[in-house]
Order: sequence, then C-alpha cells, then structure tokens
Amino acid sequence: MTYGPPIPVIIDCDTGVDDALALLFAVRHPGIDLRAVTCVAGNTDVDGVVRNTLTVLETAGAPAVPVARGAERPLIEAPRSAAHVHGHDGMGDLGLPAPRRIPADVDAVTLLRREILASPRPVTLVPTAPLTNIALLLRMHPEVTRNIERIVFMGGAAGAGNATPVAEFNVWHDPEAAAILLTAGVPITMYGLDVFNRVVVPAAEVRRLRASAEPGVRLAGDLLAHRPAAPDATADGPADVDGPEEEAGGLGDAGALCAVVDPEGLTTYRLPVEVSLAPGPARGQTVVDRRSRVGESELHEGTREQALVDVGLEVDVPRYVKLYLETVEAGGTR
Repeated sequence: MTYGPPIPVIIDCDTGVDDALALLFAVRHPGIDLRAVTCVAGNTDVDGVVRNTLTVLETAGAPAVPVARGAERPLIEAPRSAAHVHGHDGMGDLGLPAPRRIPADVDAVTLLRREILASPRPVTLVPTAPLTNIALLLRMHPEVTRNIERIVFMGGAAGAGNATPVAEFNVWHDPEAAAILLTAGVPITMYGLDVFNRVVVPAAEVRRLRASAEPGVRLAGDLLAHRPAAPDATADGPADVDGPEEEAGGLGDAGALCAVVDPEGLTTYRLPVEVSLAPGPARGQTVVDRRSRVGESELHEGTREQALVDVGLEVDVPRYVKLYLETVEAGGTR
C-alpha cells in the first residue's frame, strides 16, 4: 500500500497495554507524523501513564515526541483504574525499565493547543482513553477545531458494553467529557467495542513477535500476550491451529490507528449518537440510533438534536492484523 504525505496525528492516551500497542504502530507507520502524546488517568494513575508512555516511545526508538501530563481524574466522577485488566503498573506488570526520557514542561491541554495550531496541516486527533483532556481542550480553547481534520476516538459501543452491560470503559470513566467531545463540531469516527473486540492477532503470530530480538517487536508480542482475545471475539479467516486460543491477542486501541491510515478497512455508518448522563445503570452508554425512521417518542415529544458520528460497525480483521504486523516489524528494521 502506498501513502501520501504523512498524516499529522496527536494521541491522547492512558497507557495501558493496548494504548502501548497503538503507540508502537503510530511511531513505526510511515503514513503517520506523530506530533505529540498527551496522558490522562484511566487504565492507571496519570503519573503511571506518563511513565508508561515514555517507556514505550523509548523502546520503539521514537524520535523526540513531546509527552505531557494531563488530568488526574474525570470532570465529575471519582477516578477508577483498570488494574485488573492492565496490571498494577498499567503495562501488564512486565517489569519494564524506567524511561530515560522526560515529559514536556507544559500540561496536556497546553501541549494539545500548541501542537494543533502549529501543525501545517489539519491534525487527526486520536483519543484512546477517557476524554477528560479533550473536553478541557474544547472548552478552554475552542479555536483548535479550525485545525482538526477529524477525531477518531476509541470508545463507546452500539451494542454491549464492558464497564457496565451497556457502557464502554473510556466513556463510562468520564461521561460528561465524552458528551462534550460529541459537540466538537468536527468530523468524528467512533471506533467502539463493536469492532474493537474483533481484531485479534493469532497465537502463532504473537509467539513469533515475542521471540524477536528487536525490542519494539518483542514488546508488541509481550503486550499482545497480555491481551487475550475476548471470549466472544472471532477473527475472520482460518482459525489458528498452532497454539491455544488464549495465546491470541487483541489489538484493542491500535485498531483505531489502523483506521486512520487505512479507513477502507473499517465500515462506518453516520448515525446520531448521544451519551447517557443520568445516574443509574445506563450512565455512560453511547446511545446509537440505528433506526431507519423516527419512532413514537419523536412523533409525540419532538426530535432532539444529536451529533452525527461515523460509527464503526464492521472491520476487515485480516487486513488490520496484516497492517499492524507489517508496520511494527518493518519499523524495527529502519
């Protein structure tokens, strides 16, 4: 596949096993110009996120990408980590060394504003975390939207959730921030659980990556090994017969970066989306209206204005697995 000029990308993350997979891809793909990374509390505390992010960039051999510390907690909710998924250090407790790199001397919102407005081409913003930093940016500096091409966020679900039966973790963690994101006034793609759970790297490929002598490739394998495929996820194509199913690893957040450079691998539908903010079992749900016509509620109570979002509902699994593997492995040889 050939690419045009690299796409200016900024990642906002809570690194995180699958955020780390996304960073490895972004650093090594020739079609991405990674301009900055901002950090927010989510999978682990924000200082742990900064440490993990710097370690991944260092291991990947990234250039001097600025990294900034952001919000310590959601706008309203208490902070809630995902240590049961990502380990106590947020990185699968792999025992990675402390980074030699240091973060930027500005906060995340300041760095986001600076890098977005300074980019010679409109930026693609890729949040793979709770959306607190992005909400603060949009409220404090709405002028940034004039130089944002698109926001591709990992979050939400049209179907089942994971944090609750109906809410996905990133949106559930800070529902008000997610609601603000939807009012950004720029094109938005939702890479939610409907596709997130489906992109699985077969066990044989995971083992091959883990055996690599190149640090970034080996790290990708170790991270994938910590991200077993979701129990209900099935990869398209032939099943892996070389090892146990649990050795297969989900790409998770990295799929959102694949969708940035290869949008044809993701099938989206432009649909109205809103975030449920009321207390109760539906709080944090992304309510995706997939109906073909209005219902009785609208007929009796009038229509409500909702953001139109390009919602990812189908994904070419072999295509994105191949793209990820080729990118990470080729990047280690440059």
